[in-house]
This record gives sequence, structure tokens and C-alpha cells, in this order.
Amino acid sequence: MAGRGEYGRQQQDGWSRQGTGDQGWPYRPMTANGPMAEHRPMPVAQPPRPQRHGCVTVLMAPFVTAARFQRPGREDRLDDPAIARAQVARTGIGLAATAWLFYAYSLRQGAKDVIDDKIVEVLISAAVLMVVGPLAVGAFVVAARPPLRREYSRRLGGPLTAFGVLFGSAALLAFSFRSDLSGRLFAEAGGVGVVLSLIAGPVALFLLPFVLTSSVLCVHHSFRTADVHEVLPSLLSPVVVVVMSVLQAVDGPPVNAPQGVWFLFLAGAPLSVTALSVWEQRRLRTRYGITLRGALGR
Repeated sequence: MAGRGEYGRQQQDGWSRQGTGDQGWPYRPMTANGPMAEHRPMPVAQPPRPQRHGCVTVLMAPFVTAARFQRPGREDRLDDPAIARAQVARTGIGLAATAWLFYAYSLRQGAKDVIDDKIVEVLISAAVLMVVGPLAVGAFVVAARPPLRREYSRRLGGPLTAFGVLFGSAALLAFSFRSDLSGRLFAEAGGVGVVLSLIAGPVALFLLPFVLTSSVLCVHHSFRTADVHEVLPSLLSPVVVVVMSVLQAVDGPPVNAPQGVWFLFLAGAPLSVTALSVWEQRRLRTRYGITLRGALGR
């Protein structure tokens, strides 16, 4: 005897069987001559992707290219949405605090000098990572057990790519700004130098936003050290922020703010980043079982 719900309304509605049951039979309508062919739903047409105009694509090219080089790309990397949202929130709060500081107090110097100082700070933070990042990643790989050491060594392509692209593009941009060096090189190259001088301007226009965007993203992603292991970015971020806070304290405030406000502004960045790093390490440990000792195989 058929189980409940197995044959259902075969006589009344013309259906051969309801449900899939243990055999996995599909739903098939019955006709007078036997079962009809299985009905397959028509594929749903995907909405067309919005097409960008040519000028928008050209303007966005430096930013898109920088993101491709600086974002972690390992396919099996753990990507926790909560950690990503916390990092974005941290960046947003930092930008909001900086904007409020400049809005609430008058500048101690011209606006152009302040912008130049902020650009220099971004480049310095990237330079700090250029020194601290390879040392930390190298120490991490060396401290790992031999089986893991080989695996981490194979993952160094991402950080090396991010480092090489930023260093090379920054050096090329600095060379293009040195008109005495570039002009001498183009003059000695003859006909090839004429062609190079023609494309030097567009290349410099591309490199300037590319280098700035790469500098910001390399600090945010810690030179793609997550491609080696997920615990590395949260270990490197506090080091960079502490160094930048020390440099800002030595350089002095860019606005006429009271000492107490400036001290809170300087202390807020390293404290918040350190607290976020501790939370990231705890979340990796409690939710995914990832620890620094386990990453080293100890």
C-alpha cells in the first residue's frame, strides 16, 4: 500500500506521484497515453550589465587597476564579512573624525600644504609597510613548521606583486616628475626619446592616482599578506598606525586645536586599530579555530 502523500491525487488530477520519495521520482503529469515529457523551466534572462561610457572607463582605470593589484586574491582565503565591515567602519570613522577636526578648527597653514602633508603621510605609511611587511612575513614563514613553511613560501606571490607594483610605479612617477633626468634621457635616446616624451604626460596622469590609490589599499590590505595567512593583516595594522601616530605627534597638529583634542585624536587611531585587531584575532579563533600558534604549526 502506498504511503501517505506518495501517490496523492493520481486519479483526480492526473499526476503520477507527489513528492520525490526514496527513489527520487520527479513530478510528471499523466495523459491518456502515458506520462508526459518532463517539463523544464525556461531559463530566466539575466538583466544586462550597465555599460560604462568610454570616458568613465578611462577615468576609473587607475583605481580599478590599483584594486586588482592590491586586494588579496587567494581563492581559498577566509573572507569574513563581519571583519570586512568592521574594517570599513574603522576607516569611515577615521575619515569622519579627520573631517570634523578640519571643520571645527582653523588651519595652521594653507590648504595646499595640508593636502600635501596628508599625501606624504599616506606615502610614508606605505613606506613603513614596505619595511615592516617583508620582515614580518619573512619571520612568519621562517617560524612556521617545514610543511607549512613550503606552503607559505608558495603564497608569497601576492605580497611580492603588491610590493613590486607599488614600488615600481612610485619610482617611475618620481622619475617622470624629475624633468632634468627624464629630459636628458629622452634627448639621448633620439627618435625613441621623442616617442617616450609624448607618452610621458599621459603615463604620469595615470600613475599619480594609481600610486595614491595603491598606497591607501596596501595599508588597508597590509600588502596582501592575507594571501599568506589570515592572521597577518591584523598583526601588521597596529604597527603601521602606531608609527604614523608618532610621526604626526612629532610633526604637530595641522589645525589650531587644543592639546587635549589633539591628544585624543592621536591616541584614538592606534587604540581603535589595536582593539579591532584583537577582536579579529579573537573572532578567527572562536569562530574558525584559526590561531597564530596553529598557523605556525606549533
